[in-house]
Amino acid sequence: MAYRLPNKFGSVYKLSGNRRRPWAARKTTGWKDNGQPIYKFIGYYTTRTEALTALSDYNKDPYDLHIGTITFEELYTRWSDEHFKKISHSGVVSYSSVHRYCDSISSMRVVDIKLDHLQKVMDSSGKNTPTLKTMKNLFGLMWDYAVMHEIISPDRREMLRYLDTSKPGNPNKIDRSPFTAAEISRLWEMEGGNEYISVVLIMIYTGVRIGELLALRKEDIHLEERWLHVRKAKTSAGVREVPIAEKVAPLIEKWLQKPCDSLICSAQNRPMSYDAFRDTYWDGVMVLLGMDHKPHDTRHTCVSLLTEAGVDQRIIRKIVGHKGQGVTEVVYTHVELPAKLEAINKI
Repeated sequence: MAYRLPNKFGSVYKLSGNRRRPWAARKTTGWKDNGQPIYKFIGYYTTRTEALTALSDYNKDPYDLHIGTITFEELYTRWSDEHFKKISHSGVVSYSSVHRYCDSISSMRVVDIKLDHLQKVMDSSGKNTPTLKTMKNLFGLMWDYAVMHEIISPDRREMLRYLDTSKPGNPNKIDRSPFTAAEISRLWEMEGGNEYISVVLIMIYTGVRIGELLALRKEDIHLEERWLHVRKAKTSAGVREVPIAEKVAPLIEKWLQKPCDSLICSAQNRPMSYDAFRDTYWDGVMVLLGMDHKPHDTRHTCVSLLTEAGVDQRIIRKIVGHKGQGVTEVVYTHVELPAKLEAINKI
């Protein structure tokens, strides 16, 4: 049974979410001008009993909190509690995902962590350069927080700029797997039985990223002219006019009839996040059809189909939103919609 702690003893409470150490112990060290308390955290613990014990030990013999004792995991918890309130959901997901690979240093004191420890985490993660860059960003933000709270000195933060993200952690990675011709035929055969199968087909025949598709609103769809407007994309090249193939125009028309401002919506006619779409609908469709694909495989399928159809690579890049690499592609800055439509209708 919970009981009230004595005045000025401090407090123990449970953090939200799924955490290794969900119990926090803290002391009130002062008050702000607006009357809000100023807290100093003692640590984060697996159980309430451990947190109460740590709080009791601190009251018996106060010490300079965390300057020499805070662990990587404790630093991550404190930093994420503040930082995640300021960033997008996708940012939270990205940093939470790379944090999983830090188990080997989670219990190490931050003051003991050297550049080699962090580099080893990256090298052994099995991930490639984009993920390694996210991991480096995570370390940088955490170390900034540590400097601000005088846990480490500024020169310890400077070492992170030497972290190497140029070599993929998994040089033998398996490339994305496009849908086969037989699988695409199967999708068309089953399309009437599950409306979310049509989403897979729309992605294959437009080449849009799943995030781009879920961000589309009905006003972005110009069905009569056969194009849709991607306004939100990962890169400037991703903001584009995407042609709508004749094959999928009827599928898009069905989604336009839904009572939802977004083009693609949930069964409750509400907009969806990537996680909601992936967990609730995409994975279910893959199980239903006996397939094993990620949403990004549709994009590779579109590129493959266009290439096989003999479409000029510059037009393919304009359709799917890849940035041109050569001088010719930079000069070739605009492809009219009719040319894109002609290309997409070849697949």
